[in-house]
Amino acid sequence: MPNRRPTRTRRPDPAMADVPFSCPCGEVKGTVHGATPTSGNHVRCYCSACRAAVLYTTGVDVEDHGVELFQTTPDKISFQQGQDKLAVFSFSPKKLLRFRAACCGAPLFTMLPTPKFALTGVMTNMLADKTAIGPVAMEAFIPQPDGSSKHSSVLRLYGGTMWRALVARVTGRWKQTPFFDVETGKPVAEVYIPIEEERARLPL
Repeated sequence: MPNRRPTRTRRPDPAMADVPFSCPCGEVKGTVHGATPTSGNHVRCYCSACRAAVLYTTGVDVEDHGVELFQTTPDKISFQQGQDKLAVFSFSPKKLLRFRAACCGAPLFTMLPTPKFALTGVMTNMLADKTAIGPVAMEAFIPQPDGSSKHSSVLRLYGGTMWRALVARVTGRWKQTPFFDVETGKPVAEVYIPIEEERARLPL
């Protein structure tokens, strides 16, 4: 098991909100630091993988309602308890990593399988208060009548994500992650790939 990096203590910025989060059973608790509508992307994603991830972990199908995420960088996340209860799965070795609570199974975070691209999608339904991040500002993979999909606010969706990741890389903040051992580049928990029988029950 990789060594977990210690959670850093941050000084609160009065211009930004520190928003607590918790899994449903309360075993995993932490904080999203510096949360504002402009410090991240409050997005609703309609992709089949996000829908499948919620169904896989909770047994609830969101159908065409989408999944709400707040996209920020991993250094903005700290844990007050339960960091050792993080579990990780992915639908493919090269696809997004999806962190869930090993205690109650709830989905918590999504991110790329490398810490060098600093991106974390926080499931907004576990935030104590969504006021700080504002309303949903963009949508991803919106289904179209012809079977295709499109995004809204594309520049903000991709431009903001790329810019935050670039700043984190240049400043070295990408190394401040509770989700990876940056020396090995591996997640803090072994990645589980659902077997074929499990995947067959999902809308992938």
